[in-house]
Amino acid sequence: MTGPHAAVAAVRGAVRTALADLVPGTRVLVAVSGGADSMALASATAFVAGRVGLQHSAVIVDHQLQAESTVIARQVAARLDPLRFDPVVVRTVVVGAHGGPEGAARTARYEAIEATADEVEAEVVLLGHTLDDQAESVLLGLSRGSGARSISGMSASRGRFLRPMLAIRRDTTRVACDVESLTYWDDPHNDDESFTRVRVRQRVMPVIESELGPGIAESLARTAALVHDDDDALQAWADEVRTKAELVGTDGLALDIDVLVSAPPAVRRRVIRTAALERGVPGGDLRASHVSDVDALVGAWKGQGEVHLPGGIRAWRSCGRLLIARPSQ
Repeated sequence: MTGPHAAVAAVRGAVRTALADLVPGTRVLVAVSGGADSMALASATAFVAGRVGLQHSAVIVDHQLQAESTVIARQVAARLDPLRFDPVVVRTVVVGAHGGPEGAARTARYEAIEATADEVEAEVVLLGHTLDDQAESVLLGLSRGSGARSISGMSASRGRFLRPMLAIRRDTTRVACDVESLTYWDDPHNDDESFTRVRVRQRVMPVIESELGPGIAESLARTAALVHDDDDALQAWADEVRTKAELVGTDGLALDIDVLVSAPPAVRRRVIRTAALERGVPGGDLRASHVSDVDALVGAWKGQGEVHLPGGIRAWRSCGRLLIARPSQ
């Protein structure tokens, strides 16, 4: 008996593994853009859900960044009809300017997905990121120089969000769609080199593979997986230090210098980074140099003044405390 094509089997196997712990009747929400990655994911999810008794829904986010975006969103929704998704939600969002075009679109997208997941009472949300996306994320993280967290890539599991295809190449999803006669579309933004990720995909990765040989994407993704576990352990340590350092009555604004000084620099910088993000510093703009400058207020104090952080946030030292806040606070 002939089984499914290898590409189809690979995507189905990844989804089956990701959903293995769910009990029958659980609702799964798939984020579908209409590209090959998300369409292959949607098809595999429908196949697996139908065999293990899961309910499957889909959300399509219309970013309104292209003239025909509403028409395209409706077309994608129609392509899901044969896969028996219920409901299929098309959600229109307004993309702001904070965090740059890529960051603002990502923020709007995830807010829409979260809201839809709440509405349909989905226990898990599946995202269609692939091994290639992971490799690109590692390179982008390296360019920011923001430490292990930035090169640990995307998590396979974070809260209710699951990324089943982080070990699957982008080309495999295209083959899976072609074999199953699934129509998909190529977002013009994927060829727009004004986006940093597109430049990494179209310019940087080909040069690296040409100079260093094939298998670079797999190596970068493997690096992300290895770093991720170490990073989680260090972050847990940093969370403990953060709890000890928080001063009562300051709403987490002030951190005890003595507690911070007693922690290893790597752990202390994580505490600072987490505190900065919580106070409103945009994650995509926070660089290692910013964290180092704030850390100098703790470990290399010479009477220096406040440190200006992205997003209008400032950090300064006063009376044995490290404070991170907006000037008005």
